[in-house]
Amino acid sequence: MFKKNKFKSQVEFFSMTLPVIIHIFIFCYIPMVGIIIAFKDFRYDKGIFGSEWIGFENFKFFFSSQDAWRVTRNTVLMNIIFIITNLIVCVVVAILMYQLTNRVFVKFYQTTMILPHFLSFVVVGFMTYALLNPVHGVLNQMLISMGFEPVNVYTSPKYWPFILPLINIWKTVGMGSVIYYAALMGINKEYLEAAAIDGANKWQVTTKIIIPFLVPVMTILTILAIGNIFRADFGMFYQITRNSSLLYETTDVIDTYIFRALRKFGDIGMSSAVGLYQSFVGFILVIVANTIVKKIDKDSAMF
Repeated sequence: MFKKNKFKSQVEFFSMTLPVIIHIFIFCYIPMVGIIIAFKDFRYDKGIFGSEWIGFENFKFFFSSQDAWRVTRNTVLMNIIFIITNLIVCVVVAILMYQLTNRVFVKFYQTTMILPHFLSFVVVGFMTYALLNPVHGVLNQMLISMGFEPVNVYTSPKYWPFILPLINIWKTVGMGSVIYYAALMGINKEYLEAAAIDGANKWQVTTKIIIPFLVPVMTILTILAIGNIFRADFGMFYQITRNSSLLYETTDVIDTYIFRALRKFGDIGMSSAVGLYQSFVGFILVIVANTIVKKIDKDSAMF
């Protein structure tokens, strides 16, 4: 009886969320029927439901290949580097902006840092090539002018575990820091005033008040990032590296591997199997990460 009355009192809120629920159901849940392609020998003339079931044969394409370990390692390690560097840099930038008292400067810095977020990786790829071009690039011209030997990074895979995180930070720090900055705006000013009265310096205020206040947001964003640890930004790894086969040792990830496999073999079933593998592992990682966080601090867990 109580639940029925509670539903009636909130029926307006449920009706407001109904369009979103319908949208998610149509565009997110119904397309999931396509998962069955991963278990079928897909033929265009027979369609999804008419194609023959072949069990886990499509998964053998990926797990039996010599590239499976390399692309999995690159995908996971690069995403771990992205998660750690993004977390640290975005939090630091947000805290620095929070310390600014001039709102004009804050808006200027936010606008300047957010702009790269809206650039496509095609544009960023050409910008990177102009900077790192082995002959006419800005970097090599500077090295030559200082008497050093030029460096061809497009034939040396060892440089890219450093180049790609730097590009990723440049592109994402603006949007990420805005999220943390918005969270900081919710700090009760009385805490800061009390700390100032007690003689706390900026470092003590940052470590004792500001960072603990950001921990729930940091935790949720990290859990979400862990859920995508088996996914890589195809635009970044394909456009920035110019799909150079000489760099595959450190830059080839699952997404670029799927694209090349689909382009080479044209087998949708095999590509879907690898995509399902990515989604399944990502889902498991989210559950595991959230469970660990829940045991450490229940209030910081996502669900």
